[in-house]
Order: sequence, then structure tokens, then C-alpha cells
Amino acid sequence: PALPNQLPELDEDWQIRVIAGPQGAPEFFTQDDIEKIFSSKWQIHFNSSRTGVRLIGPKPEWARSDGGEAGLHPSNIHDNAYALGSIDFTGDMPVILGPDGPSLGGFVCPATVIKADRWKLGQLKAGDHIRFIPVSLENARDIEIAQNALIEGRSDNLPAPPKPVFQPFILHTSTEHPTGICVRIAGQDNLLVEYGEQVLDIRLRCRIQALYEALLKADIPAIEEMTPGIRSLQIRYTHLQMNHRELLDIVLEADRQLGDLQDFECESRTIHLPLSWDDPVCVAAAQKYMQTVRKDAPWCPSNIEFIRRINGLDSIQDVYDIIFSAHYLVLGLGDVYLGAPVATPVNPRHRLVTTKYNPARTWTAENSVGIGGSYMCIYGMEGPGGYQLFGRTLQMWNRYRKTEAFEKPWLLRFFDQIRFYPVSQEELEAIRYQFPRGEFSPKVETGTFSLKEYQKLLQQDSNAIDSFTQTRQSAFETELSDWKSSGKFNFDSEDVSAETPEQDIPEGSRALYSSVAGCVWKLSGTEGQQVQQGETLLVVESMKMEIAVQASFSGELLKFVVEPGQQIKPGQMVALLKTDD
Repeated sequence: PALPNQLPELDEDWQIRVIAGPQGAPEFFTQDDIEKIFSSKWQIHFNSSRTGVRLIGPKPEWARSDGGEAGLHPSNIHDNAYALGSIDFTGDMPVILGPDGPSLGGFVCPATVIKADRWKLGQLKAGDHIRFIPVSLENARDIEIAQNALIEGRSDNLPAPPKPVFQPFILHTSTEHPTGICVRIAGQDNLLVEYGEQVLDIRLRCRIQALYEALLKADIPAIEEMTPGIRSLQIRYTHLQMNHRELLDIVLEADRQLGDLQDFECESRTIHLPLSWDDPVCVAAAQKYMQTVRKDAPWCPSNIEFIRRINGLDSIQDVYDIIFSAHYLVLGLGDVYLGAPVATPVNPRHRLVTTKYNPARTWTAENSVGIGGSYMCIYGMEGPGGYQLFGRTLQMWNRYRKTEAFEKPWLLRFFDQIRFYPVSQEELEAIRYQFPRGEFSPKVETGTFSLKEYQKLLQQDSNAIDSFTQTRQSAFETELSDWKSSGKFNFDSEDVSAETPEQDIPEGSRALYSSVAGCVWKLSGTEGQQVQQGETLLVVESMKMEIAVQASFSGELLKFVVEPGQQIKPGQMVALLKTDD
């Protein structure tokens, strides 16, 4: 065990060491943005948990105007896997992804917490402050080895902290390649392999699949897990067993042997899923977001109306018709959580494009369905999220039972195609009860996906695809211009930490204070009522919990000095009571 003098101090101010990348300057952030990330003192937001630690601080200026097909905001990218401890900019607000965080998503991550400092994430509480200290990959490895030796009793001292080093995060890039290739550092134990430009191109996903299967076949002991994204493959490996340059050589050789893949084909089932259009849980998610995160979000209160507007469609019915006509091709699994698919329509005429929430929602109901960028996602479990919601469907994950549909805990496979058909909320509730018990089975058709046939489709429908894309792009640019002129393009997280002036306490009265930081969820009581000691007067949402604020004394409720949706700090006055003492 560590010696007492080596035990870390648990304070309200933290230094957390990070490795640069996978996404940084000058592609996504400006150099000033990166310097600001490391020079700023970030405050822990009350909406933090094992899923992710939200940070209050300066918003980036960004190196690009938007995310293109990945979404309206420049933080949006084509979905790739996340490393544990990534600093994920969900719009303008960064979130440190925790152990229960998403495995795949579509936001940029300029740095990743080193393994030796991950324990600190579990100690952070609302209102604490942190600074990020950059170190090299080699430094991070040395720090981990030394820390392990201390914990195991093989050493009684830690070396002096290394000097801050901002190491380049791109290991390899080449344009002399069938698609172009870029390999990035994604934390100590991940490489992120990317093909092609920052565009949606199903041909790139086919090449990713071929590389994924080649590395699986090679059965390399140091490789622990591989996660395909839209145009990327993240490879998690044991970095104490194999260094990143050795793995890079293996990846490049496997890629070289793939060839041009013009004849790529794979199994592709078509699965018909029920969808409750504009389900009440989707409406509730938008309402909760407006109350506890961002009341002026341009995609609220109706995500579906926002989808219509940003795609230049004439009516909600047009949105409905396109979604129920589309064949959604599954490109990734585990998008957010538990077997959740990230999929895009095979035919580009069905590709509705949106932006993702900025910042992300704190709550989404299990199996809500939405669009972010050019992609559809079915949420595998209840949790946060950023996609624009349009309905709800059946379960993607079945942990406890094997059924006809669930040979494995997850329902879908790479390159499956999803077709939605409409059902009522009541019908869906019945299906959701039956499905995990094996009492309902969706219709499944077998087939194949052929890259040659897909290329033929693009050629045959080129005129209609171009017309649809131009209309969509025009609406997209109009929305972007409106946001910039109205000040809704960016979200400044520093605004949420603004000081609230204290009320004067009238003679004969006492004040009630909140002991936690959070957002006022609801008030319980009316002015003039008698309140007993221990009675709950309001509920604060904080750290993914609902915390009751109780009267610490009895008296008559004079007034609340806060309101639902207001963000408060520890020790902030919330109510005034008239007392006899």
C-alpha cells in the first residue's frame, strides 16, 4: 500500500493530465482555442455523473464554420469511437467522458485524460475547479508505471511531475492511398484510423469493414477491442504490451493488402421496426432540456419541426414520409450505448440533415429515435444525447434472455438495413413488453449489400439526389445565418455560473439555503402555508439525482426566491420563512 505521505490530497482544485488529440488544431479548433483549454480554470457543472463530467468555461472560436453533413455546429463530426476520459465538446460545452459514457458519437475531442489520472474523475463534485496539463504519450506511460509501482508497494515515491508537453496527435497521414488515410492518437491505449475526407461516403465504411475483418483474422494479442465508426476504426490495445508505432506498422500493412475493394459485398438483413411517431417521451425530453439546460434552443420545443425547417421541407408530413420510406444502413453499433445503431439512408434522397443539441441533453428515454448530422440513432438505454428526436421504437439490447431476435444481447449487425413502420404509443408499449420476452418478433428479410449496386443507384438517381441536396443545403445555410444573426449559434457555459444577488432577509424571518449546486426542478409549497421542520420545499436536480431541499426549521413560507429551471450554487438562498424565534 502507498505510504501516508504519498496519498493524494482531495481538494476543490484539481490538476488533470491529458494527452492531445484525436481532434485538435488547426482542423477543428484554432490554436487560441487549444491554448485556452489549457490555460483556463474549468468549473464542474451540476449535471455531471459517471456518464460524463460537464465543464463550465470559455467557448471555443472554432476553426471552421460548421460540421457539414455531420451537423450544423463546428463541433459535429462523422461518428467515431470515443476513448475513456476524452474531453468531448458537445457543441460549445466540454464533457469529460466517464466509465459509463458513450462508446461512439459525433463530437470532437481535443484531448484525453491519461490513465493514471482517471481516478480523479470519480472525486469531482459540482462547483470544483480543474486545470488540464498536457503531457506526452511517453510521459503518460512512465507516470502510469510509477503509480502502479507505488500502489503495489514496489516503490515508495513518485517521480517529479514532467513539464507540460503538447505532443502532436497525428501519427501518420498519406494522400497516396486509394482513399487517403490518417492515423490519430486517441488516448494512451487507442489508435483512430480514418479514411478519406470529412464526408459521408459509404465506400469509406466498406473499407473500414474490410480492415476490421482483416485485423480480427490476424488475432493480434495486444489488440483488445476494435470499434468501427462512419469513416474510422478505433483500435484499443494494451499499450504496456505493444507501443503505438508497432501497432501503426501492423495497421498500415493490413491496409496495404486490402486493394481497391471495388467488388465489396456483405450480408445485409432488412429489419422492420415499429415506430411511435413524436412519442410523449421525446416531447418530455425536449421540455426537460428547456427547463434544465437551455431554454432558448432553436430545436425546441419540437424537434420534428426543426428537422422540417433545416431541410427545407414544406410540411411535417414530408418529414414523416421520408423517414418511413428510408432504408437505414447500419454503419456503427454502440452509438451512445448498448448496441445502439448509427445509420444513414442508402438513398441520399432520404438523408435528412440536422445539427446536434448544443450542449447535449441530460436525459433521453430508452429507444428514442433521432437524427444527428446525416445519421439516425436508436438510443440503447436511458441517458444523455444530442440527436433530434422524432419517435420511439423497441429494444436494441436484451441482457437477460435469448430469443429468436436476440441470439446475442444486441439486436443489430453491421450493414443491416432498418425500415420503420408506424404504430400508436399504446401499440408500441405492448410490443416493448412482449419483445424482450420473445413474444414478438420483427419481420426480417435476408439479403446482401453490394458496393457496385450502390454505385449504380447513385448514378441512376443523380438528378433527383442533386435537387434534394441543393434544397437541403440552402435551408441549412439559411438556418446557420439566422442563428448567427440572433446569437443562437453558440452556447456560453459561463453564463450558467453567473452570480445571483442575495435577497434581504426581513425582520422576523429566516432564510433557507441549498447545500448543493444544481437546477431547481420543482417547488413544493405556496406562500402563506405553514411549514414543518424536515418538510421538503423544493427539489434540485444535481449530478443526475433529484435532491430534496428540506426546511431546517418550522415557520410560515413567505416566498421562494428561486424558480423552476433556475441554476443555483451551494449555499444559495432559496426561500424565506417567517418564524417566531
